[in-house]
Amino acid sequence: MKQETDEWVAKAEGDRQVAQREMQANTPVHDVICFLAQQCAEKYLKGWLVERGIPFTRVHDLVALLEDTGTGLPELQPERGSLARLAAFAVSFRYPGQTATVQDAIESVHVANTVRAAVRSDLGLPA
Repeated sequence: MKQETDEWVAKAEGDRQVAQREMQANTPVHDVICFLAQQCAEKYLKGWLVERGIPFTRVHDLVALLEDTGTGLPELQPERGSLARLAAFAVSFRYPGQTATVQDAIESVHVANTVRAAVRSDLGLPA
C-alpha cells in the first residue's frame, strides 16, 4: 500500500476512534460525532482513490467521491442516499441553526463503518 494511502487510513481511523469515544461519553456531543463520522468516511474514500492513482478534488461531498471510484466499490452504491446525508455533517451542522440528534449520530457512525469496511476489505486490511 502507498504511504499516502496509509496516512489517509490512519487519519480516518483517528476520526473513527474519537467518534466512538464520544459516543460513550456521559454527555455526547452529537454534532461532533456526526462530523467525525463524515470525516472518517471521506478520508477512507480519498485513501482508496489515492491507492488507485485516481485524482480527486478536495471536496466533502461523499457521493462525488464515490462517483470518482467508478465501479471500484460497488457495495457502496446502494448507500448513496446515506452518503449524501452524512456529507451534510461536514459543514452545516458545525454552525448554529442545525443540531444533530442521537439518531443522527448512530446513523452517521453506521454509515462511516460501512464505508470503512468496504474500503478496508478492498485494500486487504483487517476489519
